[in-house]
Amino acid sequence: MKIGLYGTGGRMGNAILRIMVERGHELSAAFDAEGSAYISENAMKIVNSPLADCIITVLNQDDLKKVDCVIDFTSPAASMKLIDMLQDVKKPVVIGTTGLSAEEVEKIRKASASFPVIQSPNMSLGVNLLFKLTEIASKALTTDYDVEIFEAHHRMKKDAPSGTAKRLLEEVRKNMRGLSDAADINGREGIPGERSSNEIGMHAMRGGNIIGEHTVFYVGMDDRIELTHRAANRDIFARGAVSAAEFLADKENGSYTMYDVLGF
Repeated sequence: MKIGLYGTGGRMGNAILRIMVERGHELSAAFDAEGSAYISENAMKIVNSPLADCIITVLNQDDLKKVDCVIDFTSPAASMKLIDMLQDVKKPVVIGTTGLSAEEVEKIRKASASFPVIQSPNMSLGVNLLFKLTEIASKALTTDYDVEIFEAHHRMKKDAPSGTAKRLLEEVRKNMRGLSDAADINGREGIPGERSSNEIGMHAMRGGNIIGEHTVFYVGMDDRIELTHRAANRDIFARGAVSAAEFLADKENGSYTMYDVLGF
C-alpha cells in the first residue's frame, strides 16, 4: 500500500513508519506539525529504507491525493483539520489521536459517510480484547460490584483520563445494569462522603516512561475482579494501526472499529 502518515515526527509516527516499512508498505506522503524540526527532512532519516524515501511536509491536499490510506496520530485540532481536507480528497483514514471530545468523535463519525474510517483511542490487539472483556464482565455483573478504572502513562501525556480509560468507562456504562447514568468521579479528595453505587471512579497516574497501563476493577464485598492490560512498548499500537490501514484498503465508506479488524 501507499500510506500517508500524519504525525511522522512523533514517537508513535516513528514506530508506525518502522512497522509499515517492515510490512512492505510505501510512505507516499509524510506530514508533521508546522514548526516541527522534521519539516523538509527526508523520512529516511527516521527509517533507513527506500520505502520511506519521502519528504516530510505540512498537511496538504496534493500529497493526500497520492495515498491509499492515511494514518493519523496527532492532536485533536490537527485531526479535525485532516478530516476537513478528506471531505474533498476522500481517502480512507485510521485515527489514533487521543483526547478527542465527544463533538469531535461525532464529526469523524459523520465524515465516514464520505470515506472509510477507523477511529480508536487505542489500536492494540490486547487493549481491544480488554474492551471486549470489559463488555462481557459488565453484562455479567451487577451493581453489587463497585467499578473503578485506573490508567497510567508517561509524564509527557497531555490528556487525562486517557482515551482508552474513557472507552472502558463507556463499555461499563453501556453494558452494566444500573450504571447507564453513573457519574464518573475523577479522583477523590477531601471528605467526599461514602461511595454511592451509581458512580465509576476514574484514576490517572503520570510518570517516567510508562507506555500505557489500564485496569478495570470490579470490587465486591467478598471478592475483587481485575482486568488489566500493560503495554511493554509502542510497537503494539503501531502494528494495530498498520493492520487497520490494511483492513480499510478495499472497504466501502463507513465507520469501522478495531473489532472489525480483529474479526469479533
